[in-house]
Amino acid sequence: MKPARPSIYLAAAAAVSLSGLSACGGGGGSSGDTAPPVTMGTLAVSMTDAPSCGFDAINVTVNKVRVNQSSSASDTDAGWTDITLNPARKINLLTLTNGTLEALGQTALTAGHYTQLRLVLDPNTSNGLANSVVVSGSTTEQSLDTPSAVQSGIKLINAFDVAAGQRVDLVLDFDACKSIVTKGNGKYALKPVVKVIPTTLNGIGGFVSTALLASHVMVSAQQSGAIVSATTPNPTTGEFALSRLPLGNYDVVVTADSRAAAVVGTVPVTSTSATVAISTAAAPITLPATATGSIGGTVTLTPASSTATAYVAAKQSFVAGPTVTIKYQGADLASGSYTLSGLPVGAPQYAVYSATLPLQFASAATVLPGAGKYMVEASAEGYTTASLPLVDISLLNQSNVNFSLKP
Repeated sequence: MKPARPSIYLAAAAAVSLSGLSACGGGGGSSGDTAPPVTMGTLAVSMTDAPSCGFDAINVTVNKVRVNQSSSASDTDAGWTDITLNPARKINLLTLTNGTLEALGQTALTAGHYTQLRLVLDPNTSNGLANSVVVSGSTTEQSLDTPSAVQSGIKLINAFDVAAGQRVDLVLDFDACKSIVTKGNGKYALKPVVKVIPTTLNGIGGFVSTALLASHVMVSAQQSGAIVSATTPNPTTGEFALSRLPLGNYDVVVTADSRAAAVVGTVPVTSTSATVAISTAAAPITLPATATGSIGGTVTLTPASSTATAYVAAKQSFVAGPTVTIKYQGADLASGSYTLSGLPVGAPQYAVYSATLPLQFASAATVLPGAGKYMVEASAEGYTTASLPLVDISLLNQSNVNFSLKP
């Protein structure tokens, strides 16, 4: 399983056709002639992704991107402008890490105020593999069940303005880890979680030790324990980039199989065009070996919901530092069951950010004294979040950590 983060890049760029201007005003071109006003821009769309929990591939087949000035417009209403991929393109989202973008196309767009975006996917056909997953450690491509909404478009409400002759850029972040959930009987479902993030290529970067690269390393930028962005390092060099972050302070969490977590506290992102380094190739981040354990149970939604997905997170809080998420997972849609496996028993390593590298990590005291102790939190949209403040896996796996969520 991996804790964390695909993204879609939209650029509305000025597009002015000059080919017809010579016909204006006749052959004489009097001093009173004026060029027609610029009323169009261009919308260009690309896709990028962050990693997903427990999968080697997540494939979606993109049919089109749609935009509308009305936030309440249905898929059959007037006013839509489409970017259509012909043929539709099957994309493995997990190849688009560390800020990589995949261009999907572009279209002319009338200047104005836009409030709705939709990402339209092809439905699975008889072979069932337009949208699919490959579970980590497997070579079998499995069908990914998609809700009917993906055929009319995954609806994204986000206002933006396209000014005449100007350009606007958006990035849509498709959270793969939250978007893929089990649904019983070994099947998987797509429950799209997509958000808008900044377009500029800023953020936080660094290196992890190449000795860790076979251990499912995950790097995430968090605020108050919420994962804002996540990525996996380059499989050869160990370099990572948490790209396109809103300005602010972040806690960077590095996890890997059978390793204690490393946390860098309060990393400042103050520029929209620069990347803050927290480690170098000469002195990469390393993680000490540790035993691991698991926390499992069920999440019950009352009243039951056919659309809401419950998520469970294992968190740790430092006495003199932040609260961070170590791992999280969506509960099974059919049974509500979950298992957070591979949780480190060893104490996390902590360092406060400094511009002077390398950072000095040390085992840090957590709010819950002793290693192998977690706060476990369950949440679902439309329900009140619930948490258990002390779950101890230092001596025994915990398999009966249950939650009942109500509005």
